[in-house]
Order: sequence, then C-alpha cells, then structure tokens
Amino acid sequence: MEQDILIQISNRIKERRREKNITVQELAIRANVSKGLISQIENSRTIPSLIVLIDIIKALEIDMNEFFKDIRSKDNPVPILIKRKAEYEHFEKEHANGFHYQRVFTQSISKSTIDIVILELEPDAERPMVETEAFEYKYVLQGEIEYQFSHEKIMLNEGDSMLFDGRISHTPKNRSKTKASMLVIYFFEEKK
Repeated sequence: MEQDILIQISNRIKERRREKNITVQELAIRANVSKGLISQIENSRTIPSLIVLIDIIKALEIDMNEFFKDIRSKDNPVPILIKRKAEYEHFEKEHANGFHYQRVFTQSISKSTIDIVILELEPDAERPMVETEAFEYKYVLQGEIEYQFSHEKIMLNEGDSMLFDGRISHTPKNRSKTKASMLVIYFFEEKK
C-alpha cells in the first residue's frame, strides 16, 4: 500500500474514532482485534489486512463509501490543500513523555510522500534515539532545541532550521524553561 494512502487511512480511523468518542480499547473490542493493533494502525506503524480494515470501519459504524471519500493516491492529487490550525490532528509516537505532535497535512508529491507536523516539546520531554525512513526538515518556531545525533549535538534557536537524513539516529531535547515547538516536514521517498 502506498505510504500516503496508509497515512490517510490511519488518520481517518483515528478521526472517526474520536468524533464518535470511542476509546482505542472500545474500538478494539468492537472490531475483535487487540488494542495494540488499533494503536499501530492509527499511528501508521502497520498495514491492516482488508478484513481487519473492514471490521474496523464497521465497528466505527461508517458507510464504506463515506470512509474512503477523499482518500487519494499520488496519481489523483488535490491541487490546493488548506488546513486551519484548529483542524490539526494530535497524535503520539514512540514511548515518549512530553512530546505533542500535530499533523498539519499529508500529501504525495511526485515520487515521494510529504508529512507536515508541528511538534511541541515540554521542558522535561524525553525519548530514546530514533531513526525515520525519511529526510527530515525542522524549523524552530519557539524555544531552544538541542538535536542529538549519534556523534554530534546541534543547538537550534527560534527561526533556525535543519534538513537531515532521518536514518541517522537522532532525538531533540528542549533546552528552554518553557514549551518549545517546531515545524517538522518528513519527505518519504517512494521505494522502487
């Protein structure tokens, strides 16, 4: 399944679940799958089988046509996408404390997928080093962020930006006394 479609399906499941005020556990019970599987699907960590996907959509009590409406592949792009701040989707990744992600939008571009996110870091935010199968662009909106790589640390201040290969182990640390935030853009290359 194409990366951009997977992310769109994951987002749609999470959005519909939240709109219906259903917990991950409740959805798992209704769809007869594990809570962990629902969490992995919602965070684009795994691709559900067709039968599991259908069971989840039925458990959300949504018409199939309605669920898949507006999900597009790179071959059928939307010319202009606008998403207002109030529409940004909150989500969580990894085993991290104090990390607050907001997905702005995801769109396939040429032979890659772009994922645009706002990441907020509490002063005590922490997580292990991670690797991403994408090039990552970071723009510091607020605060001071120290980016830790395997053999290097780089300080970024408000207005600074950085582009790097996410396959290098990395993690950010908030060096401010208040919440720091940055715009993060992931460029996923299409595998051949």
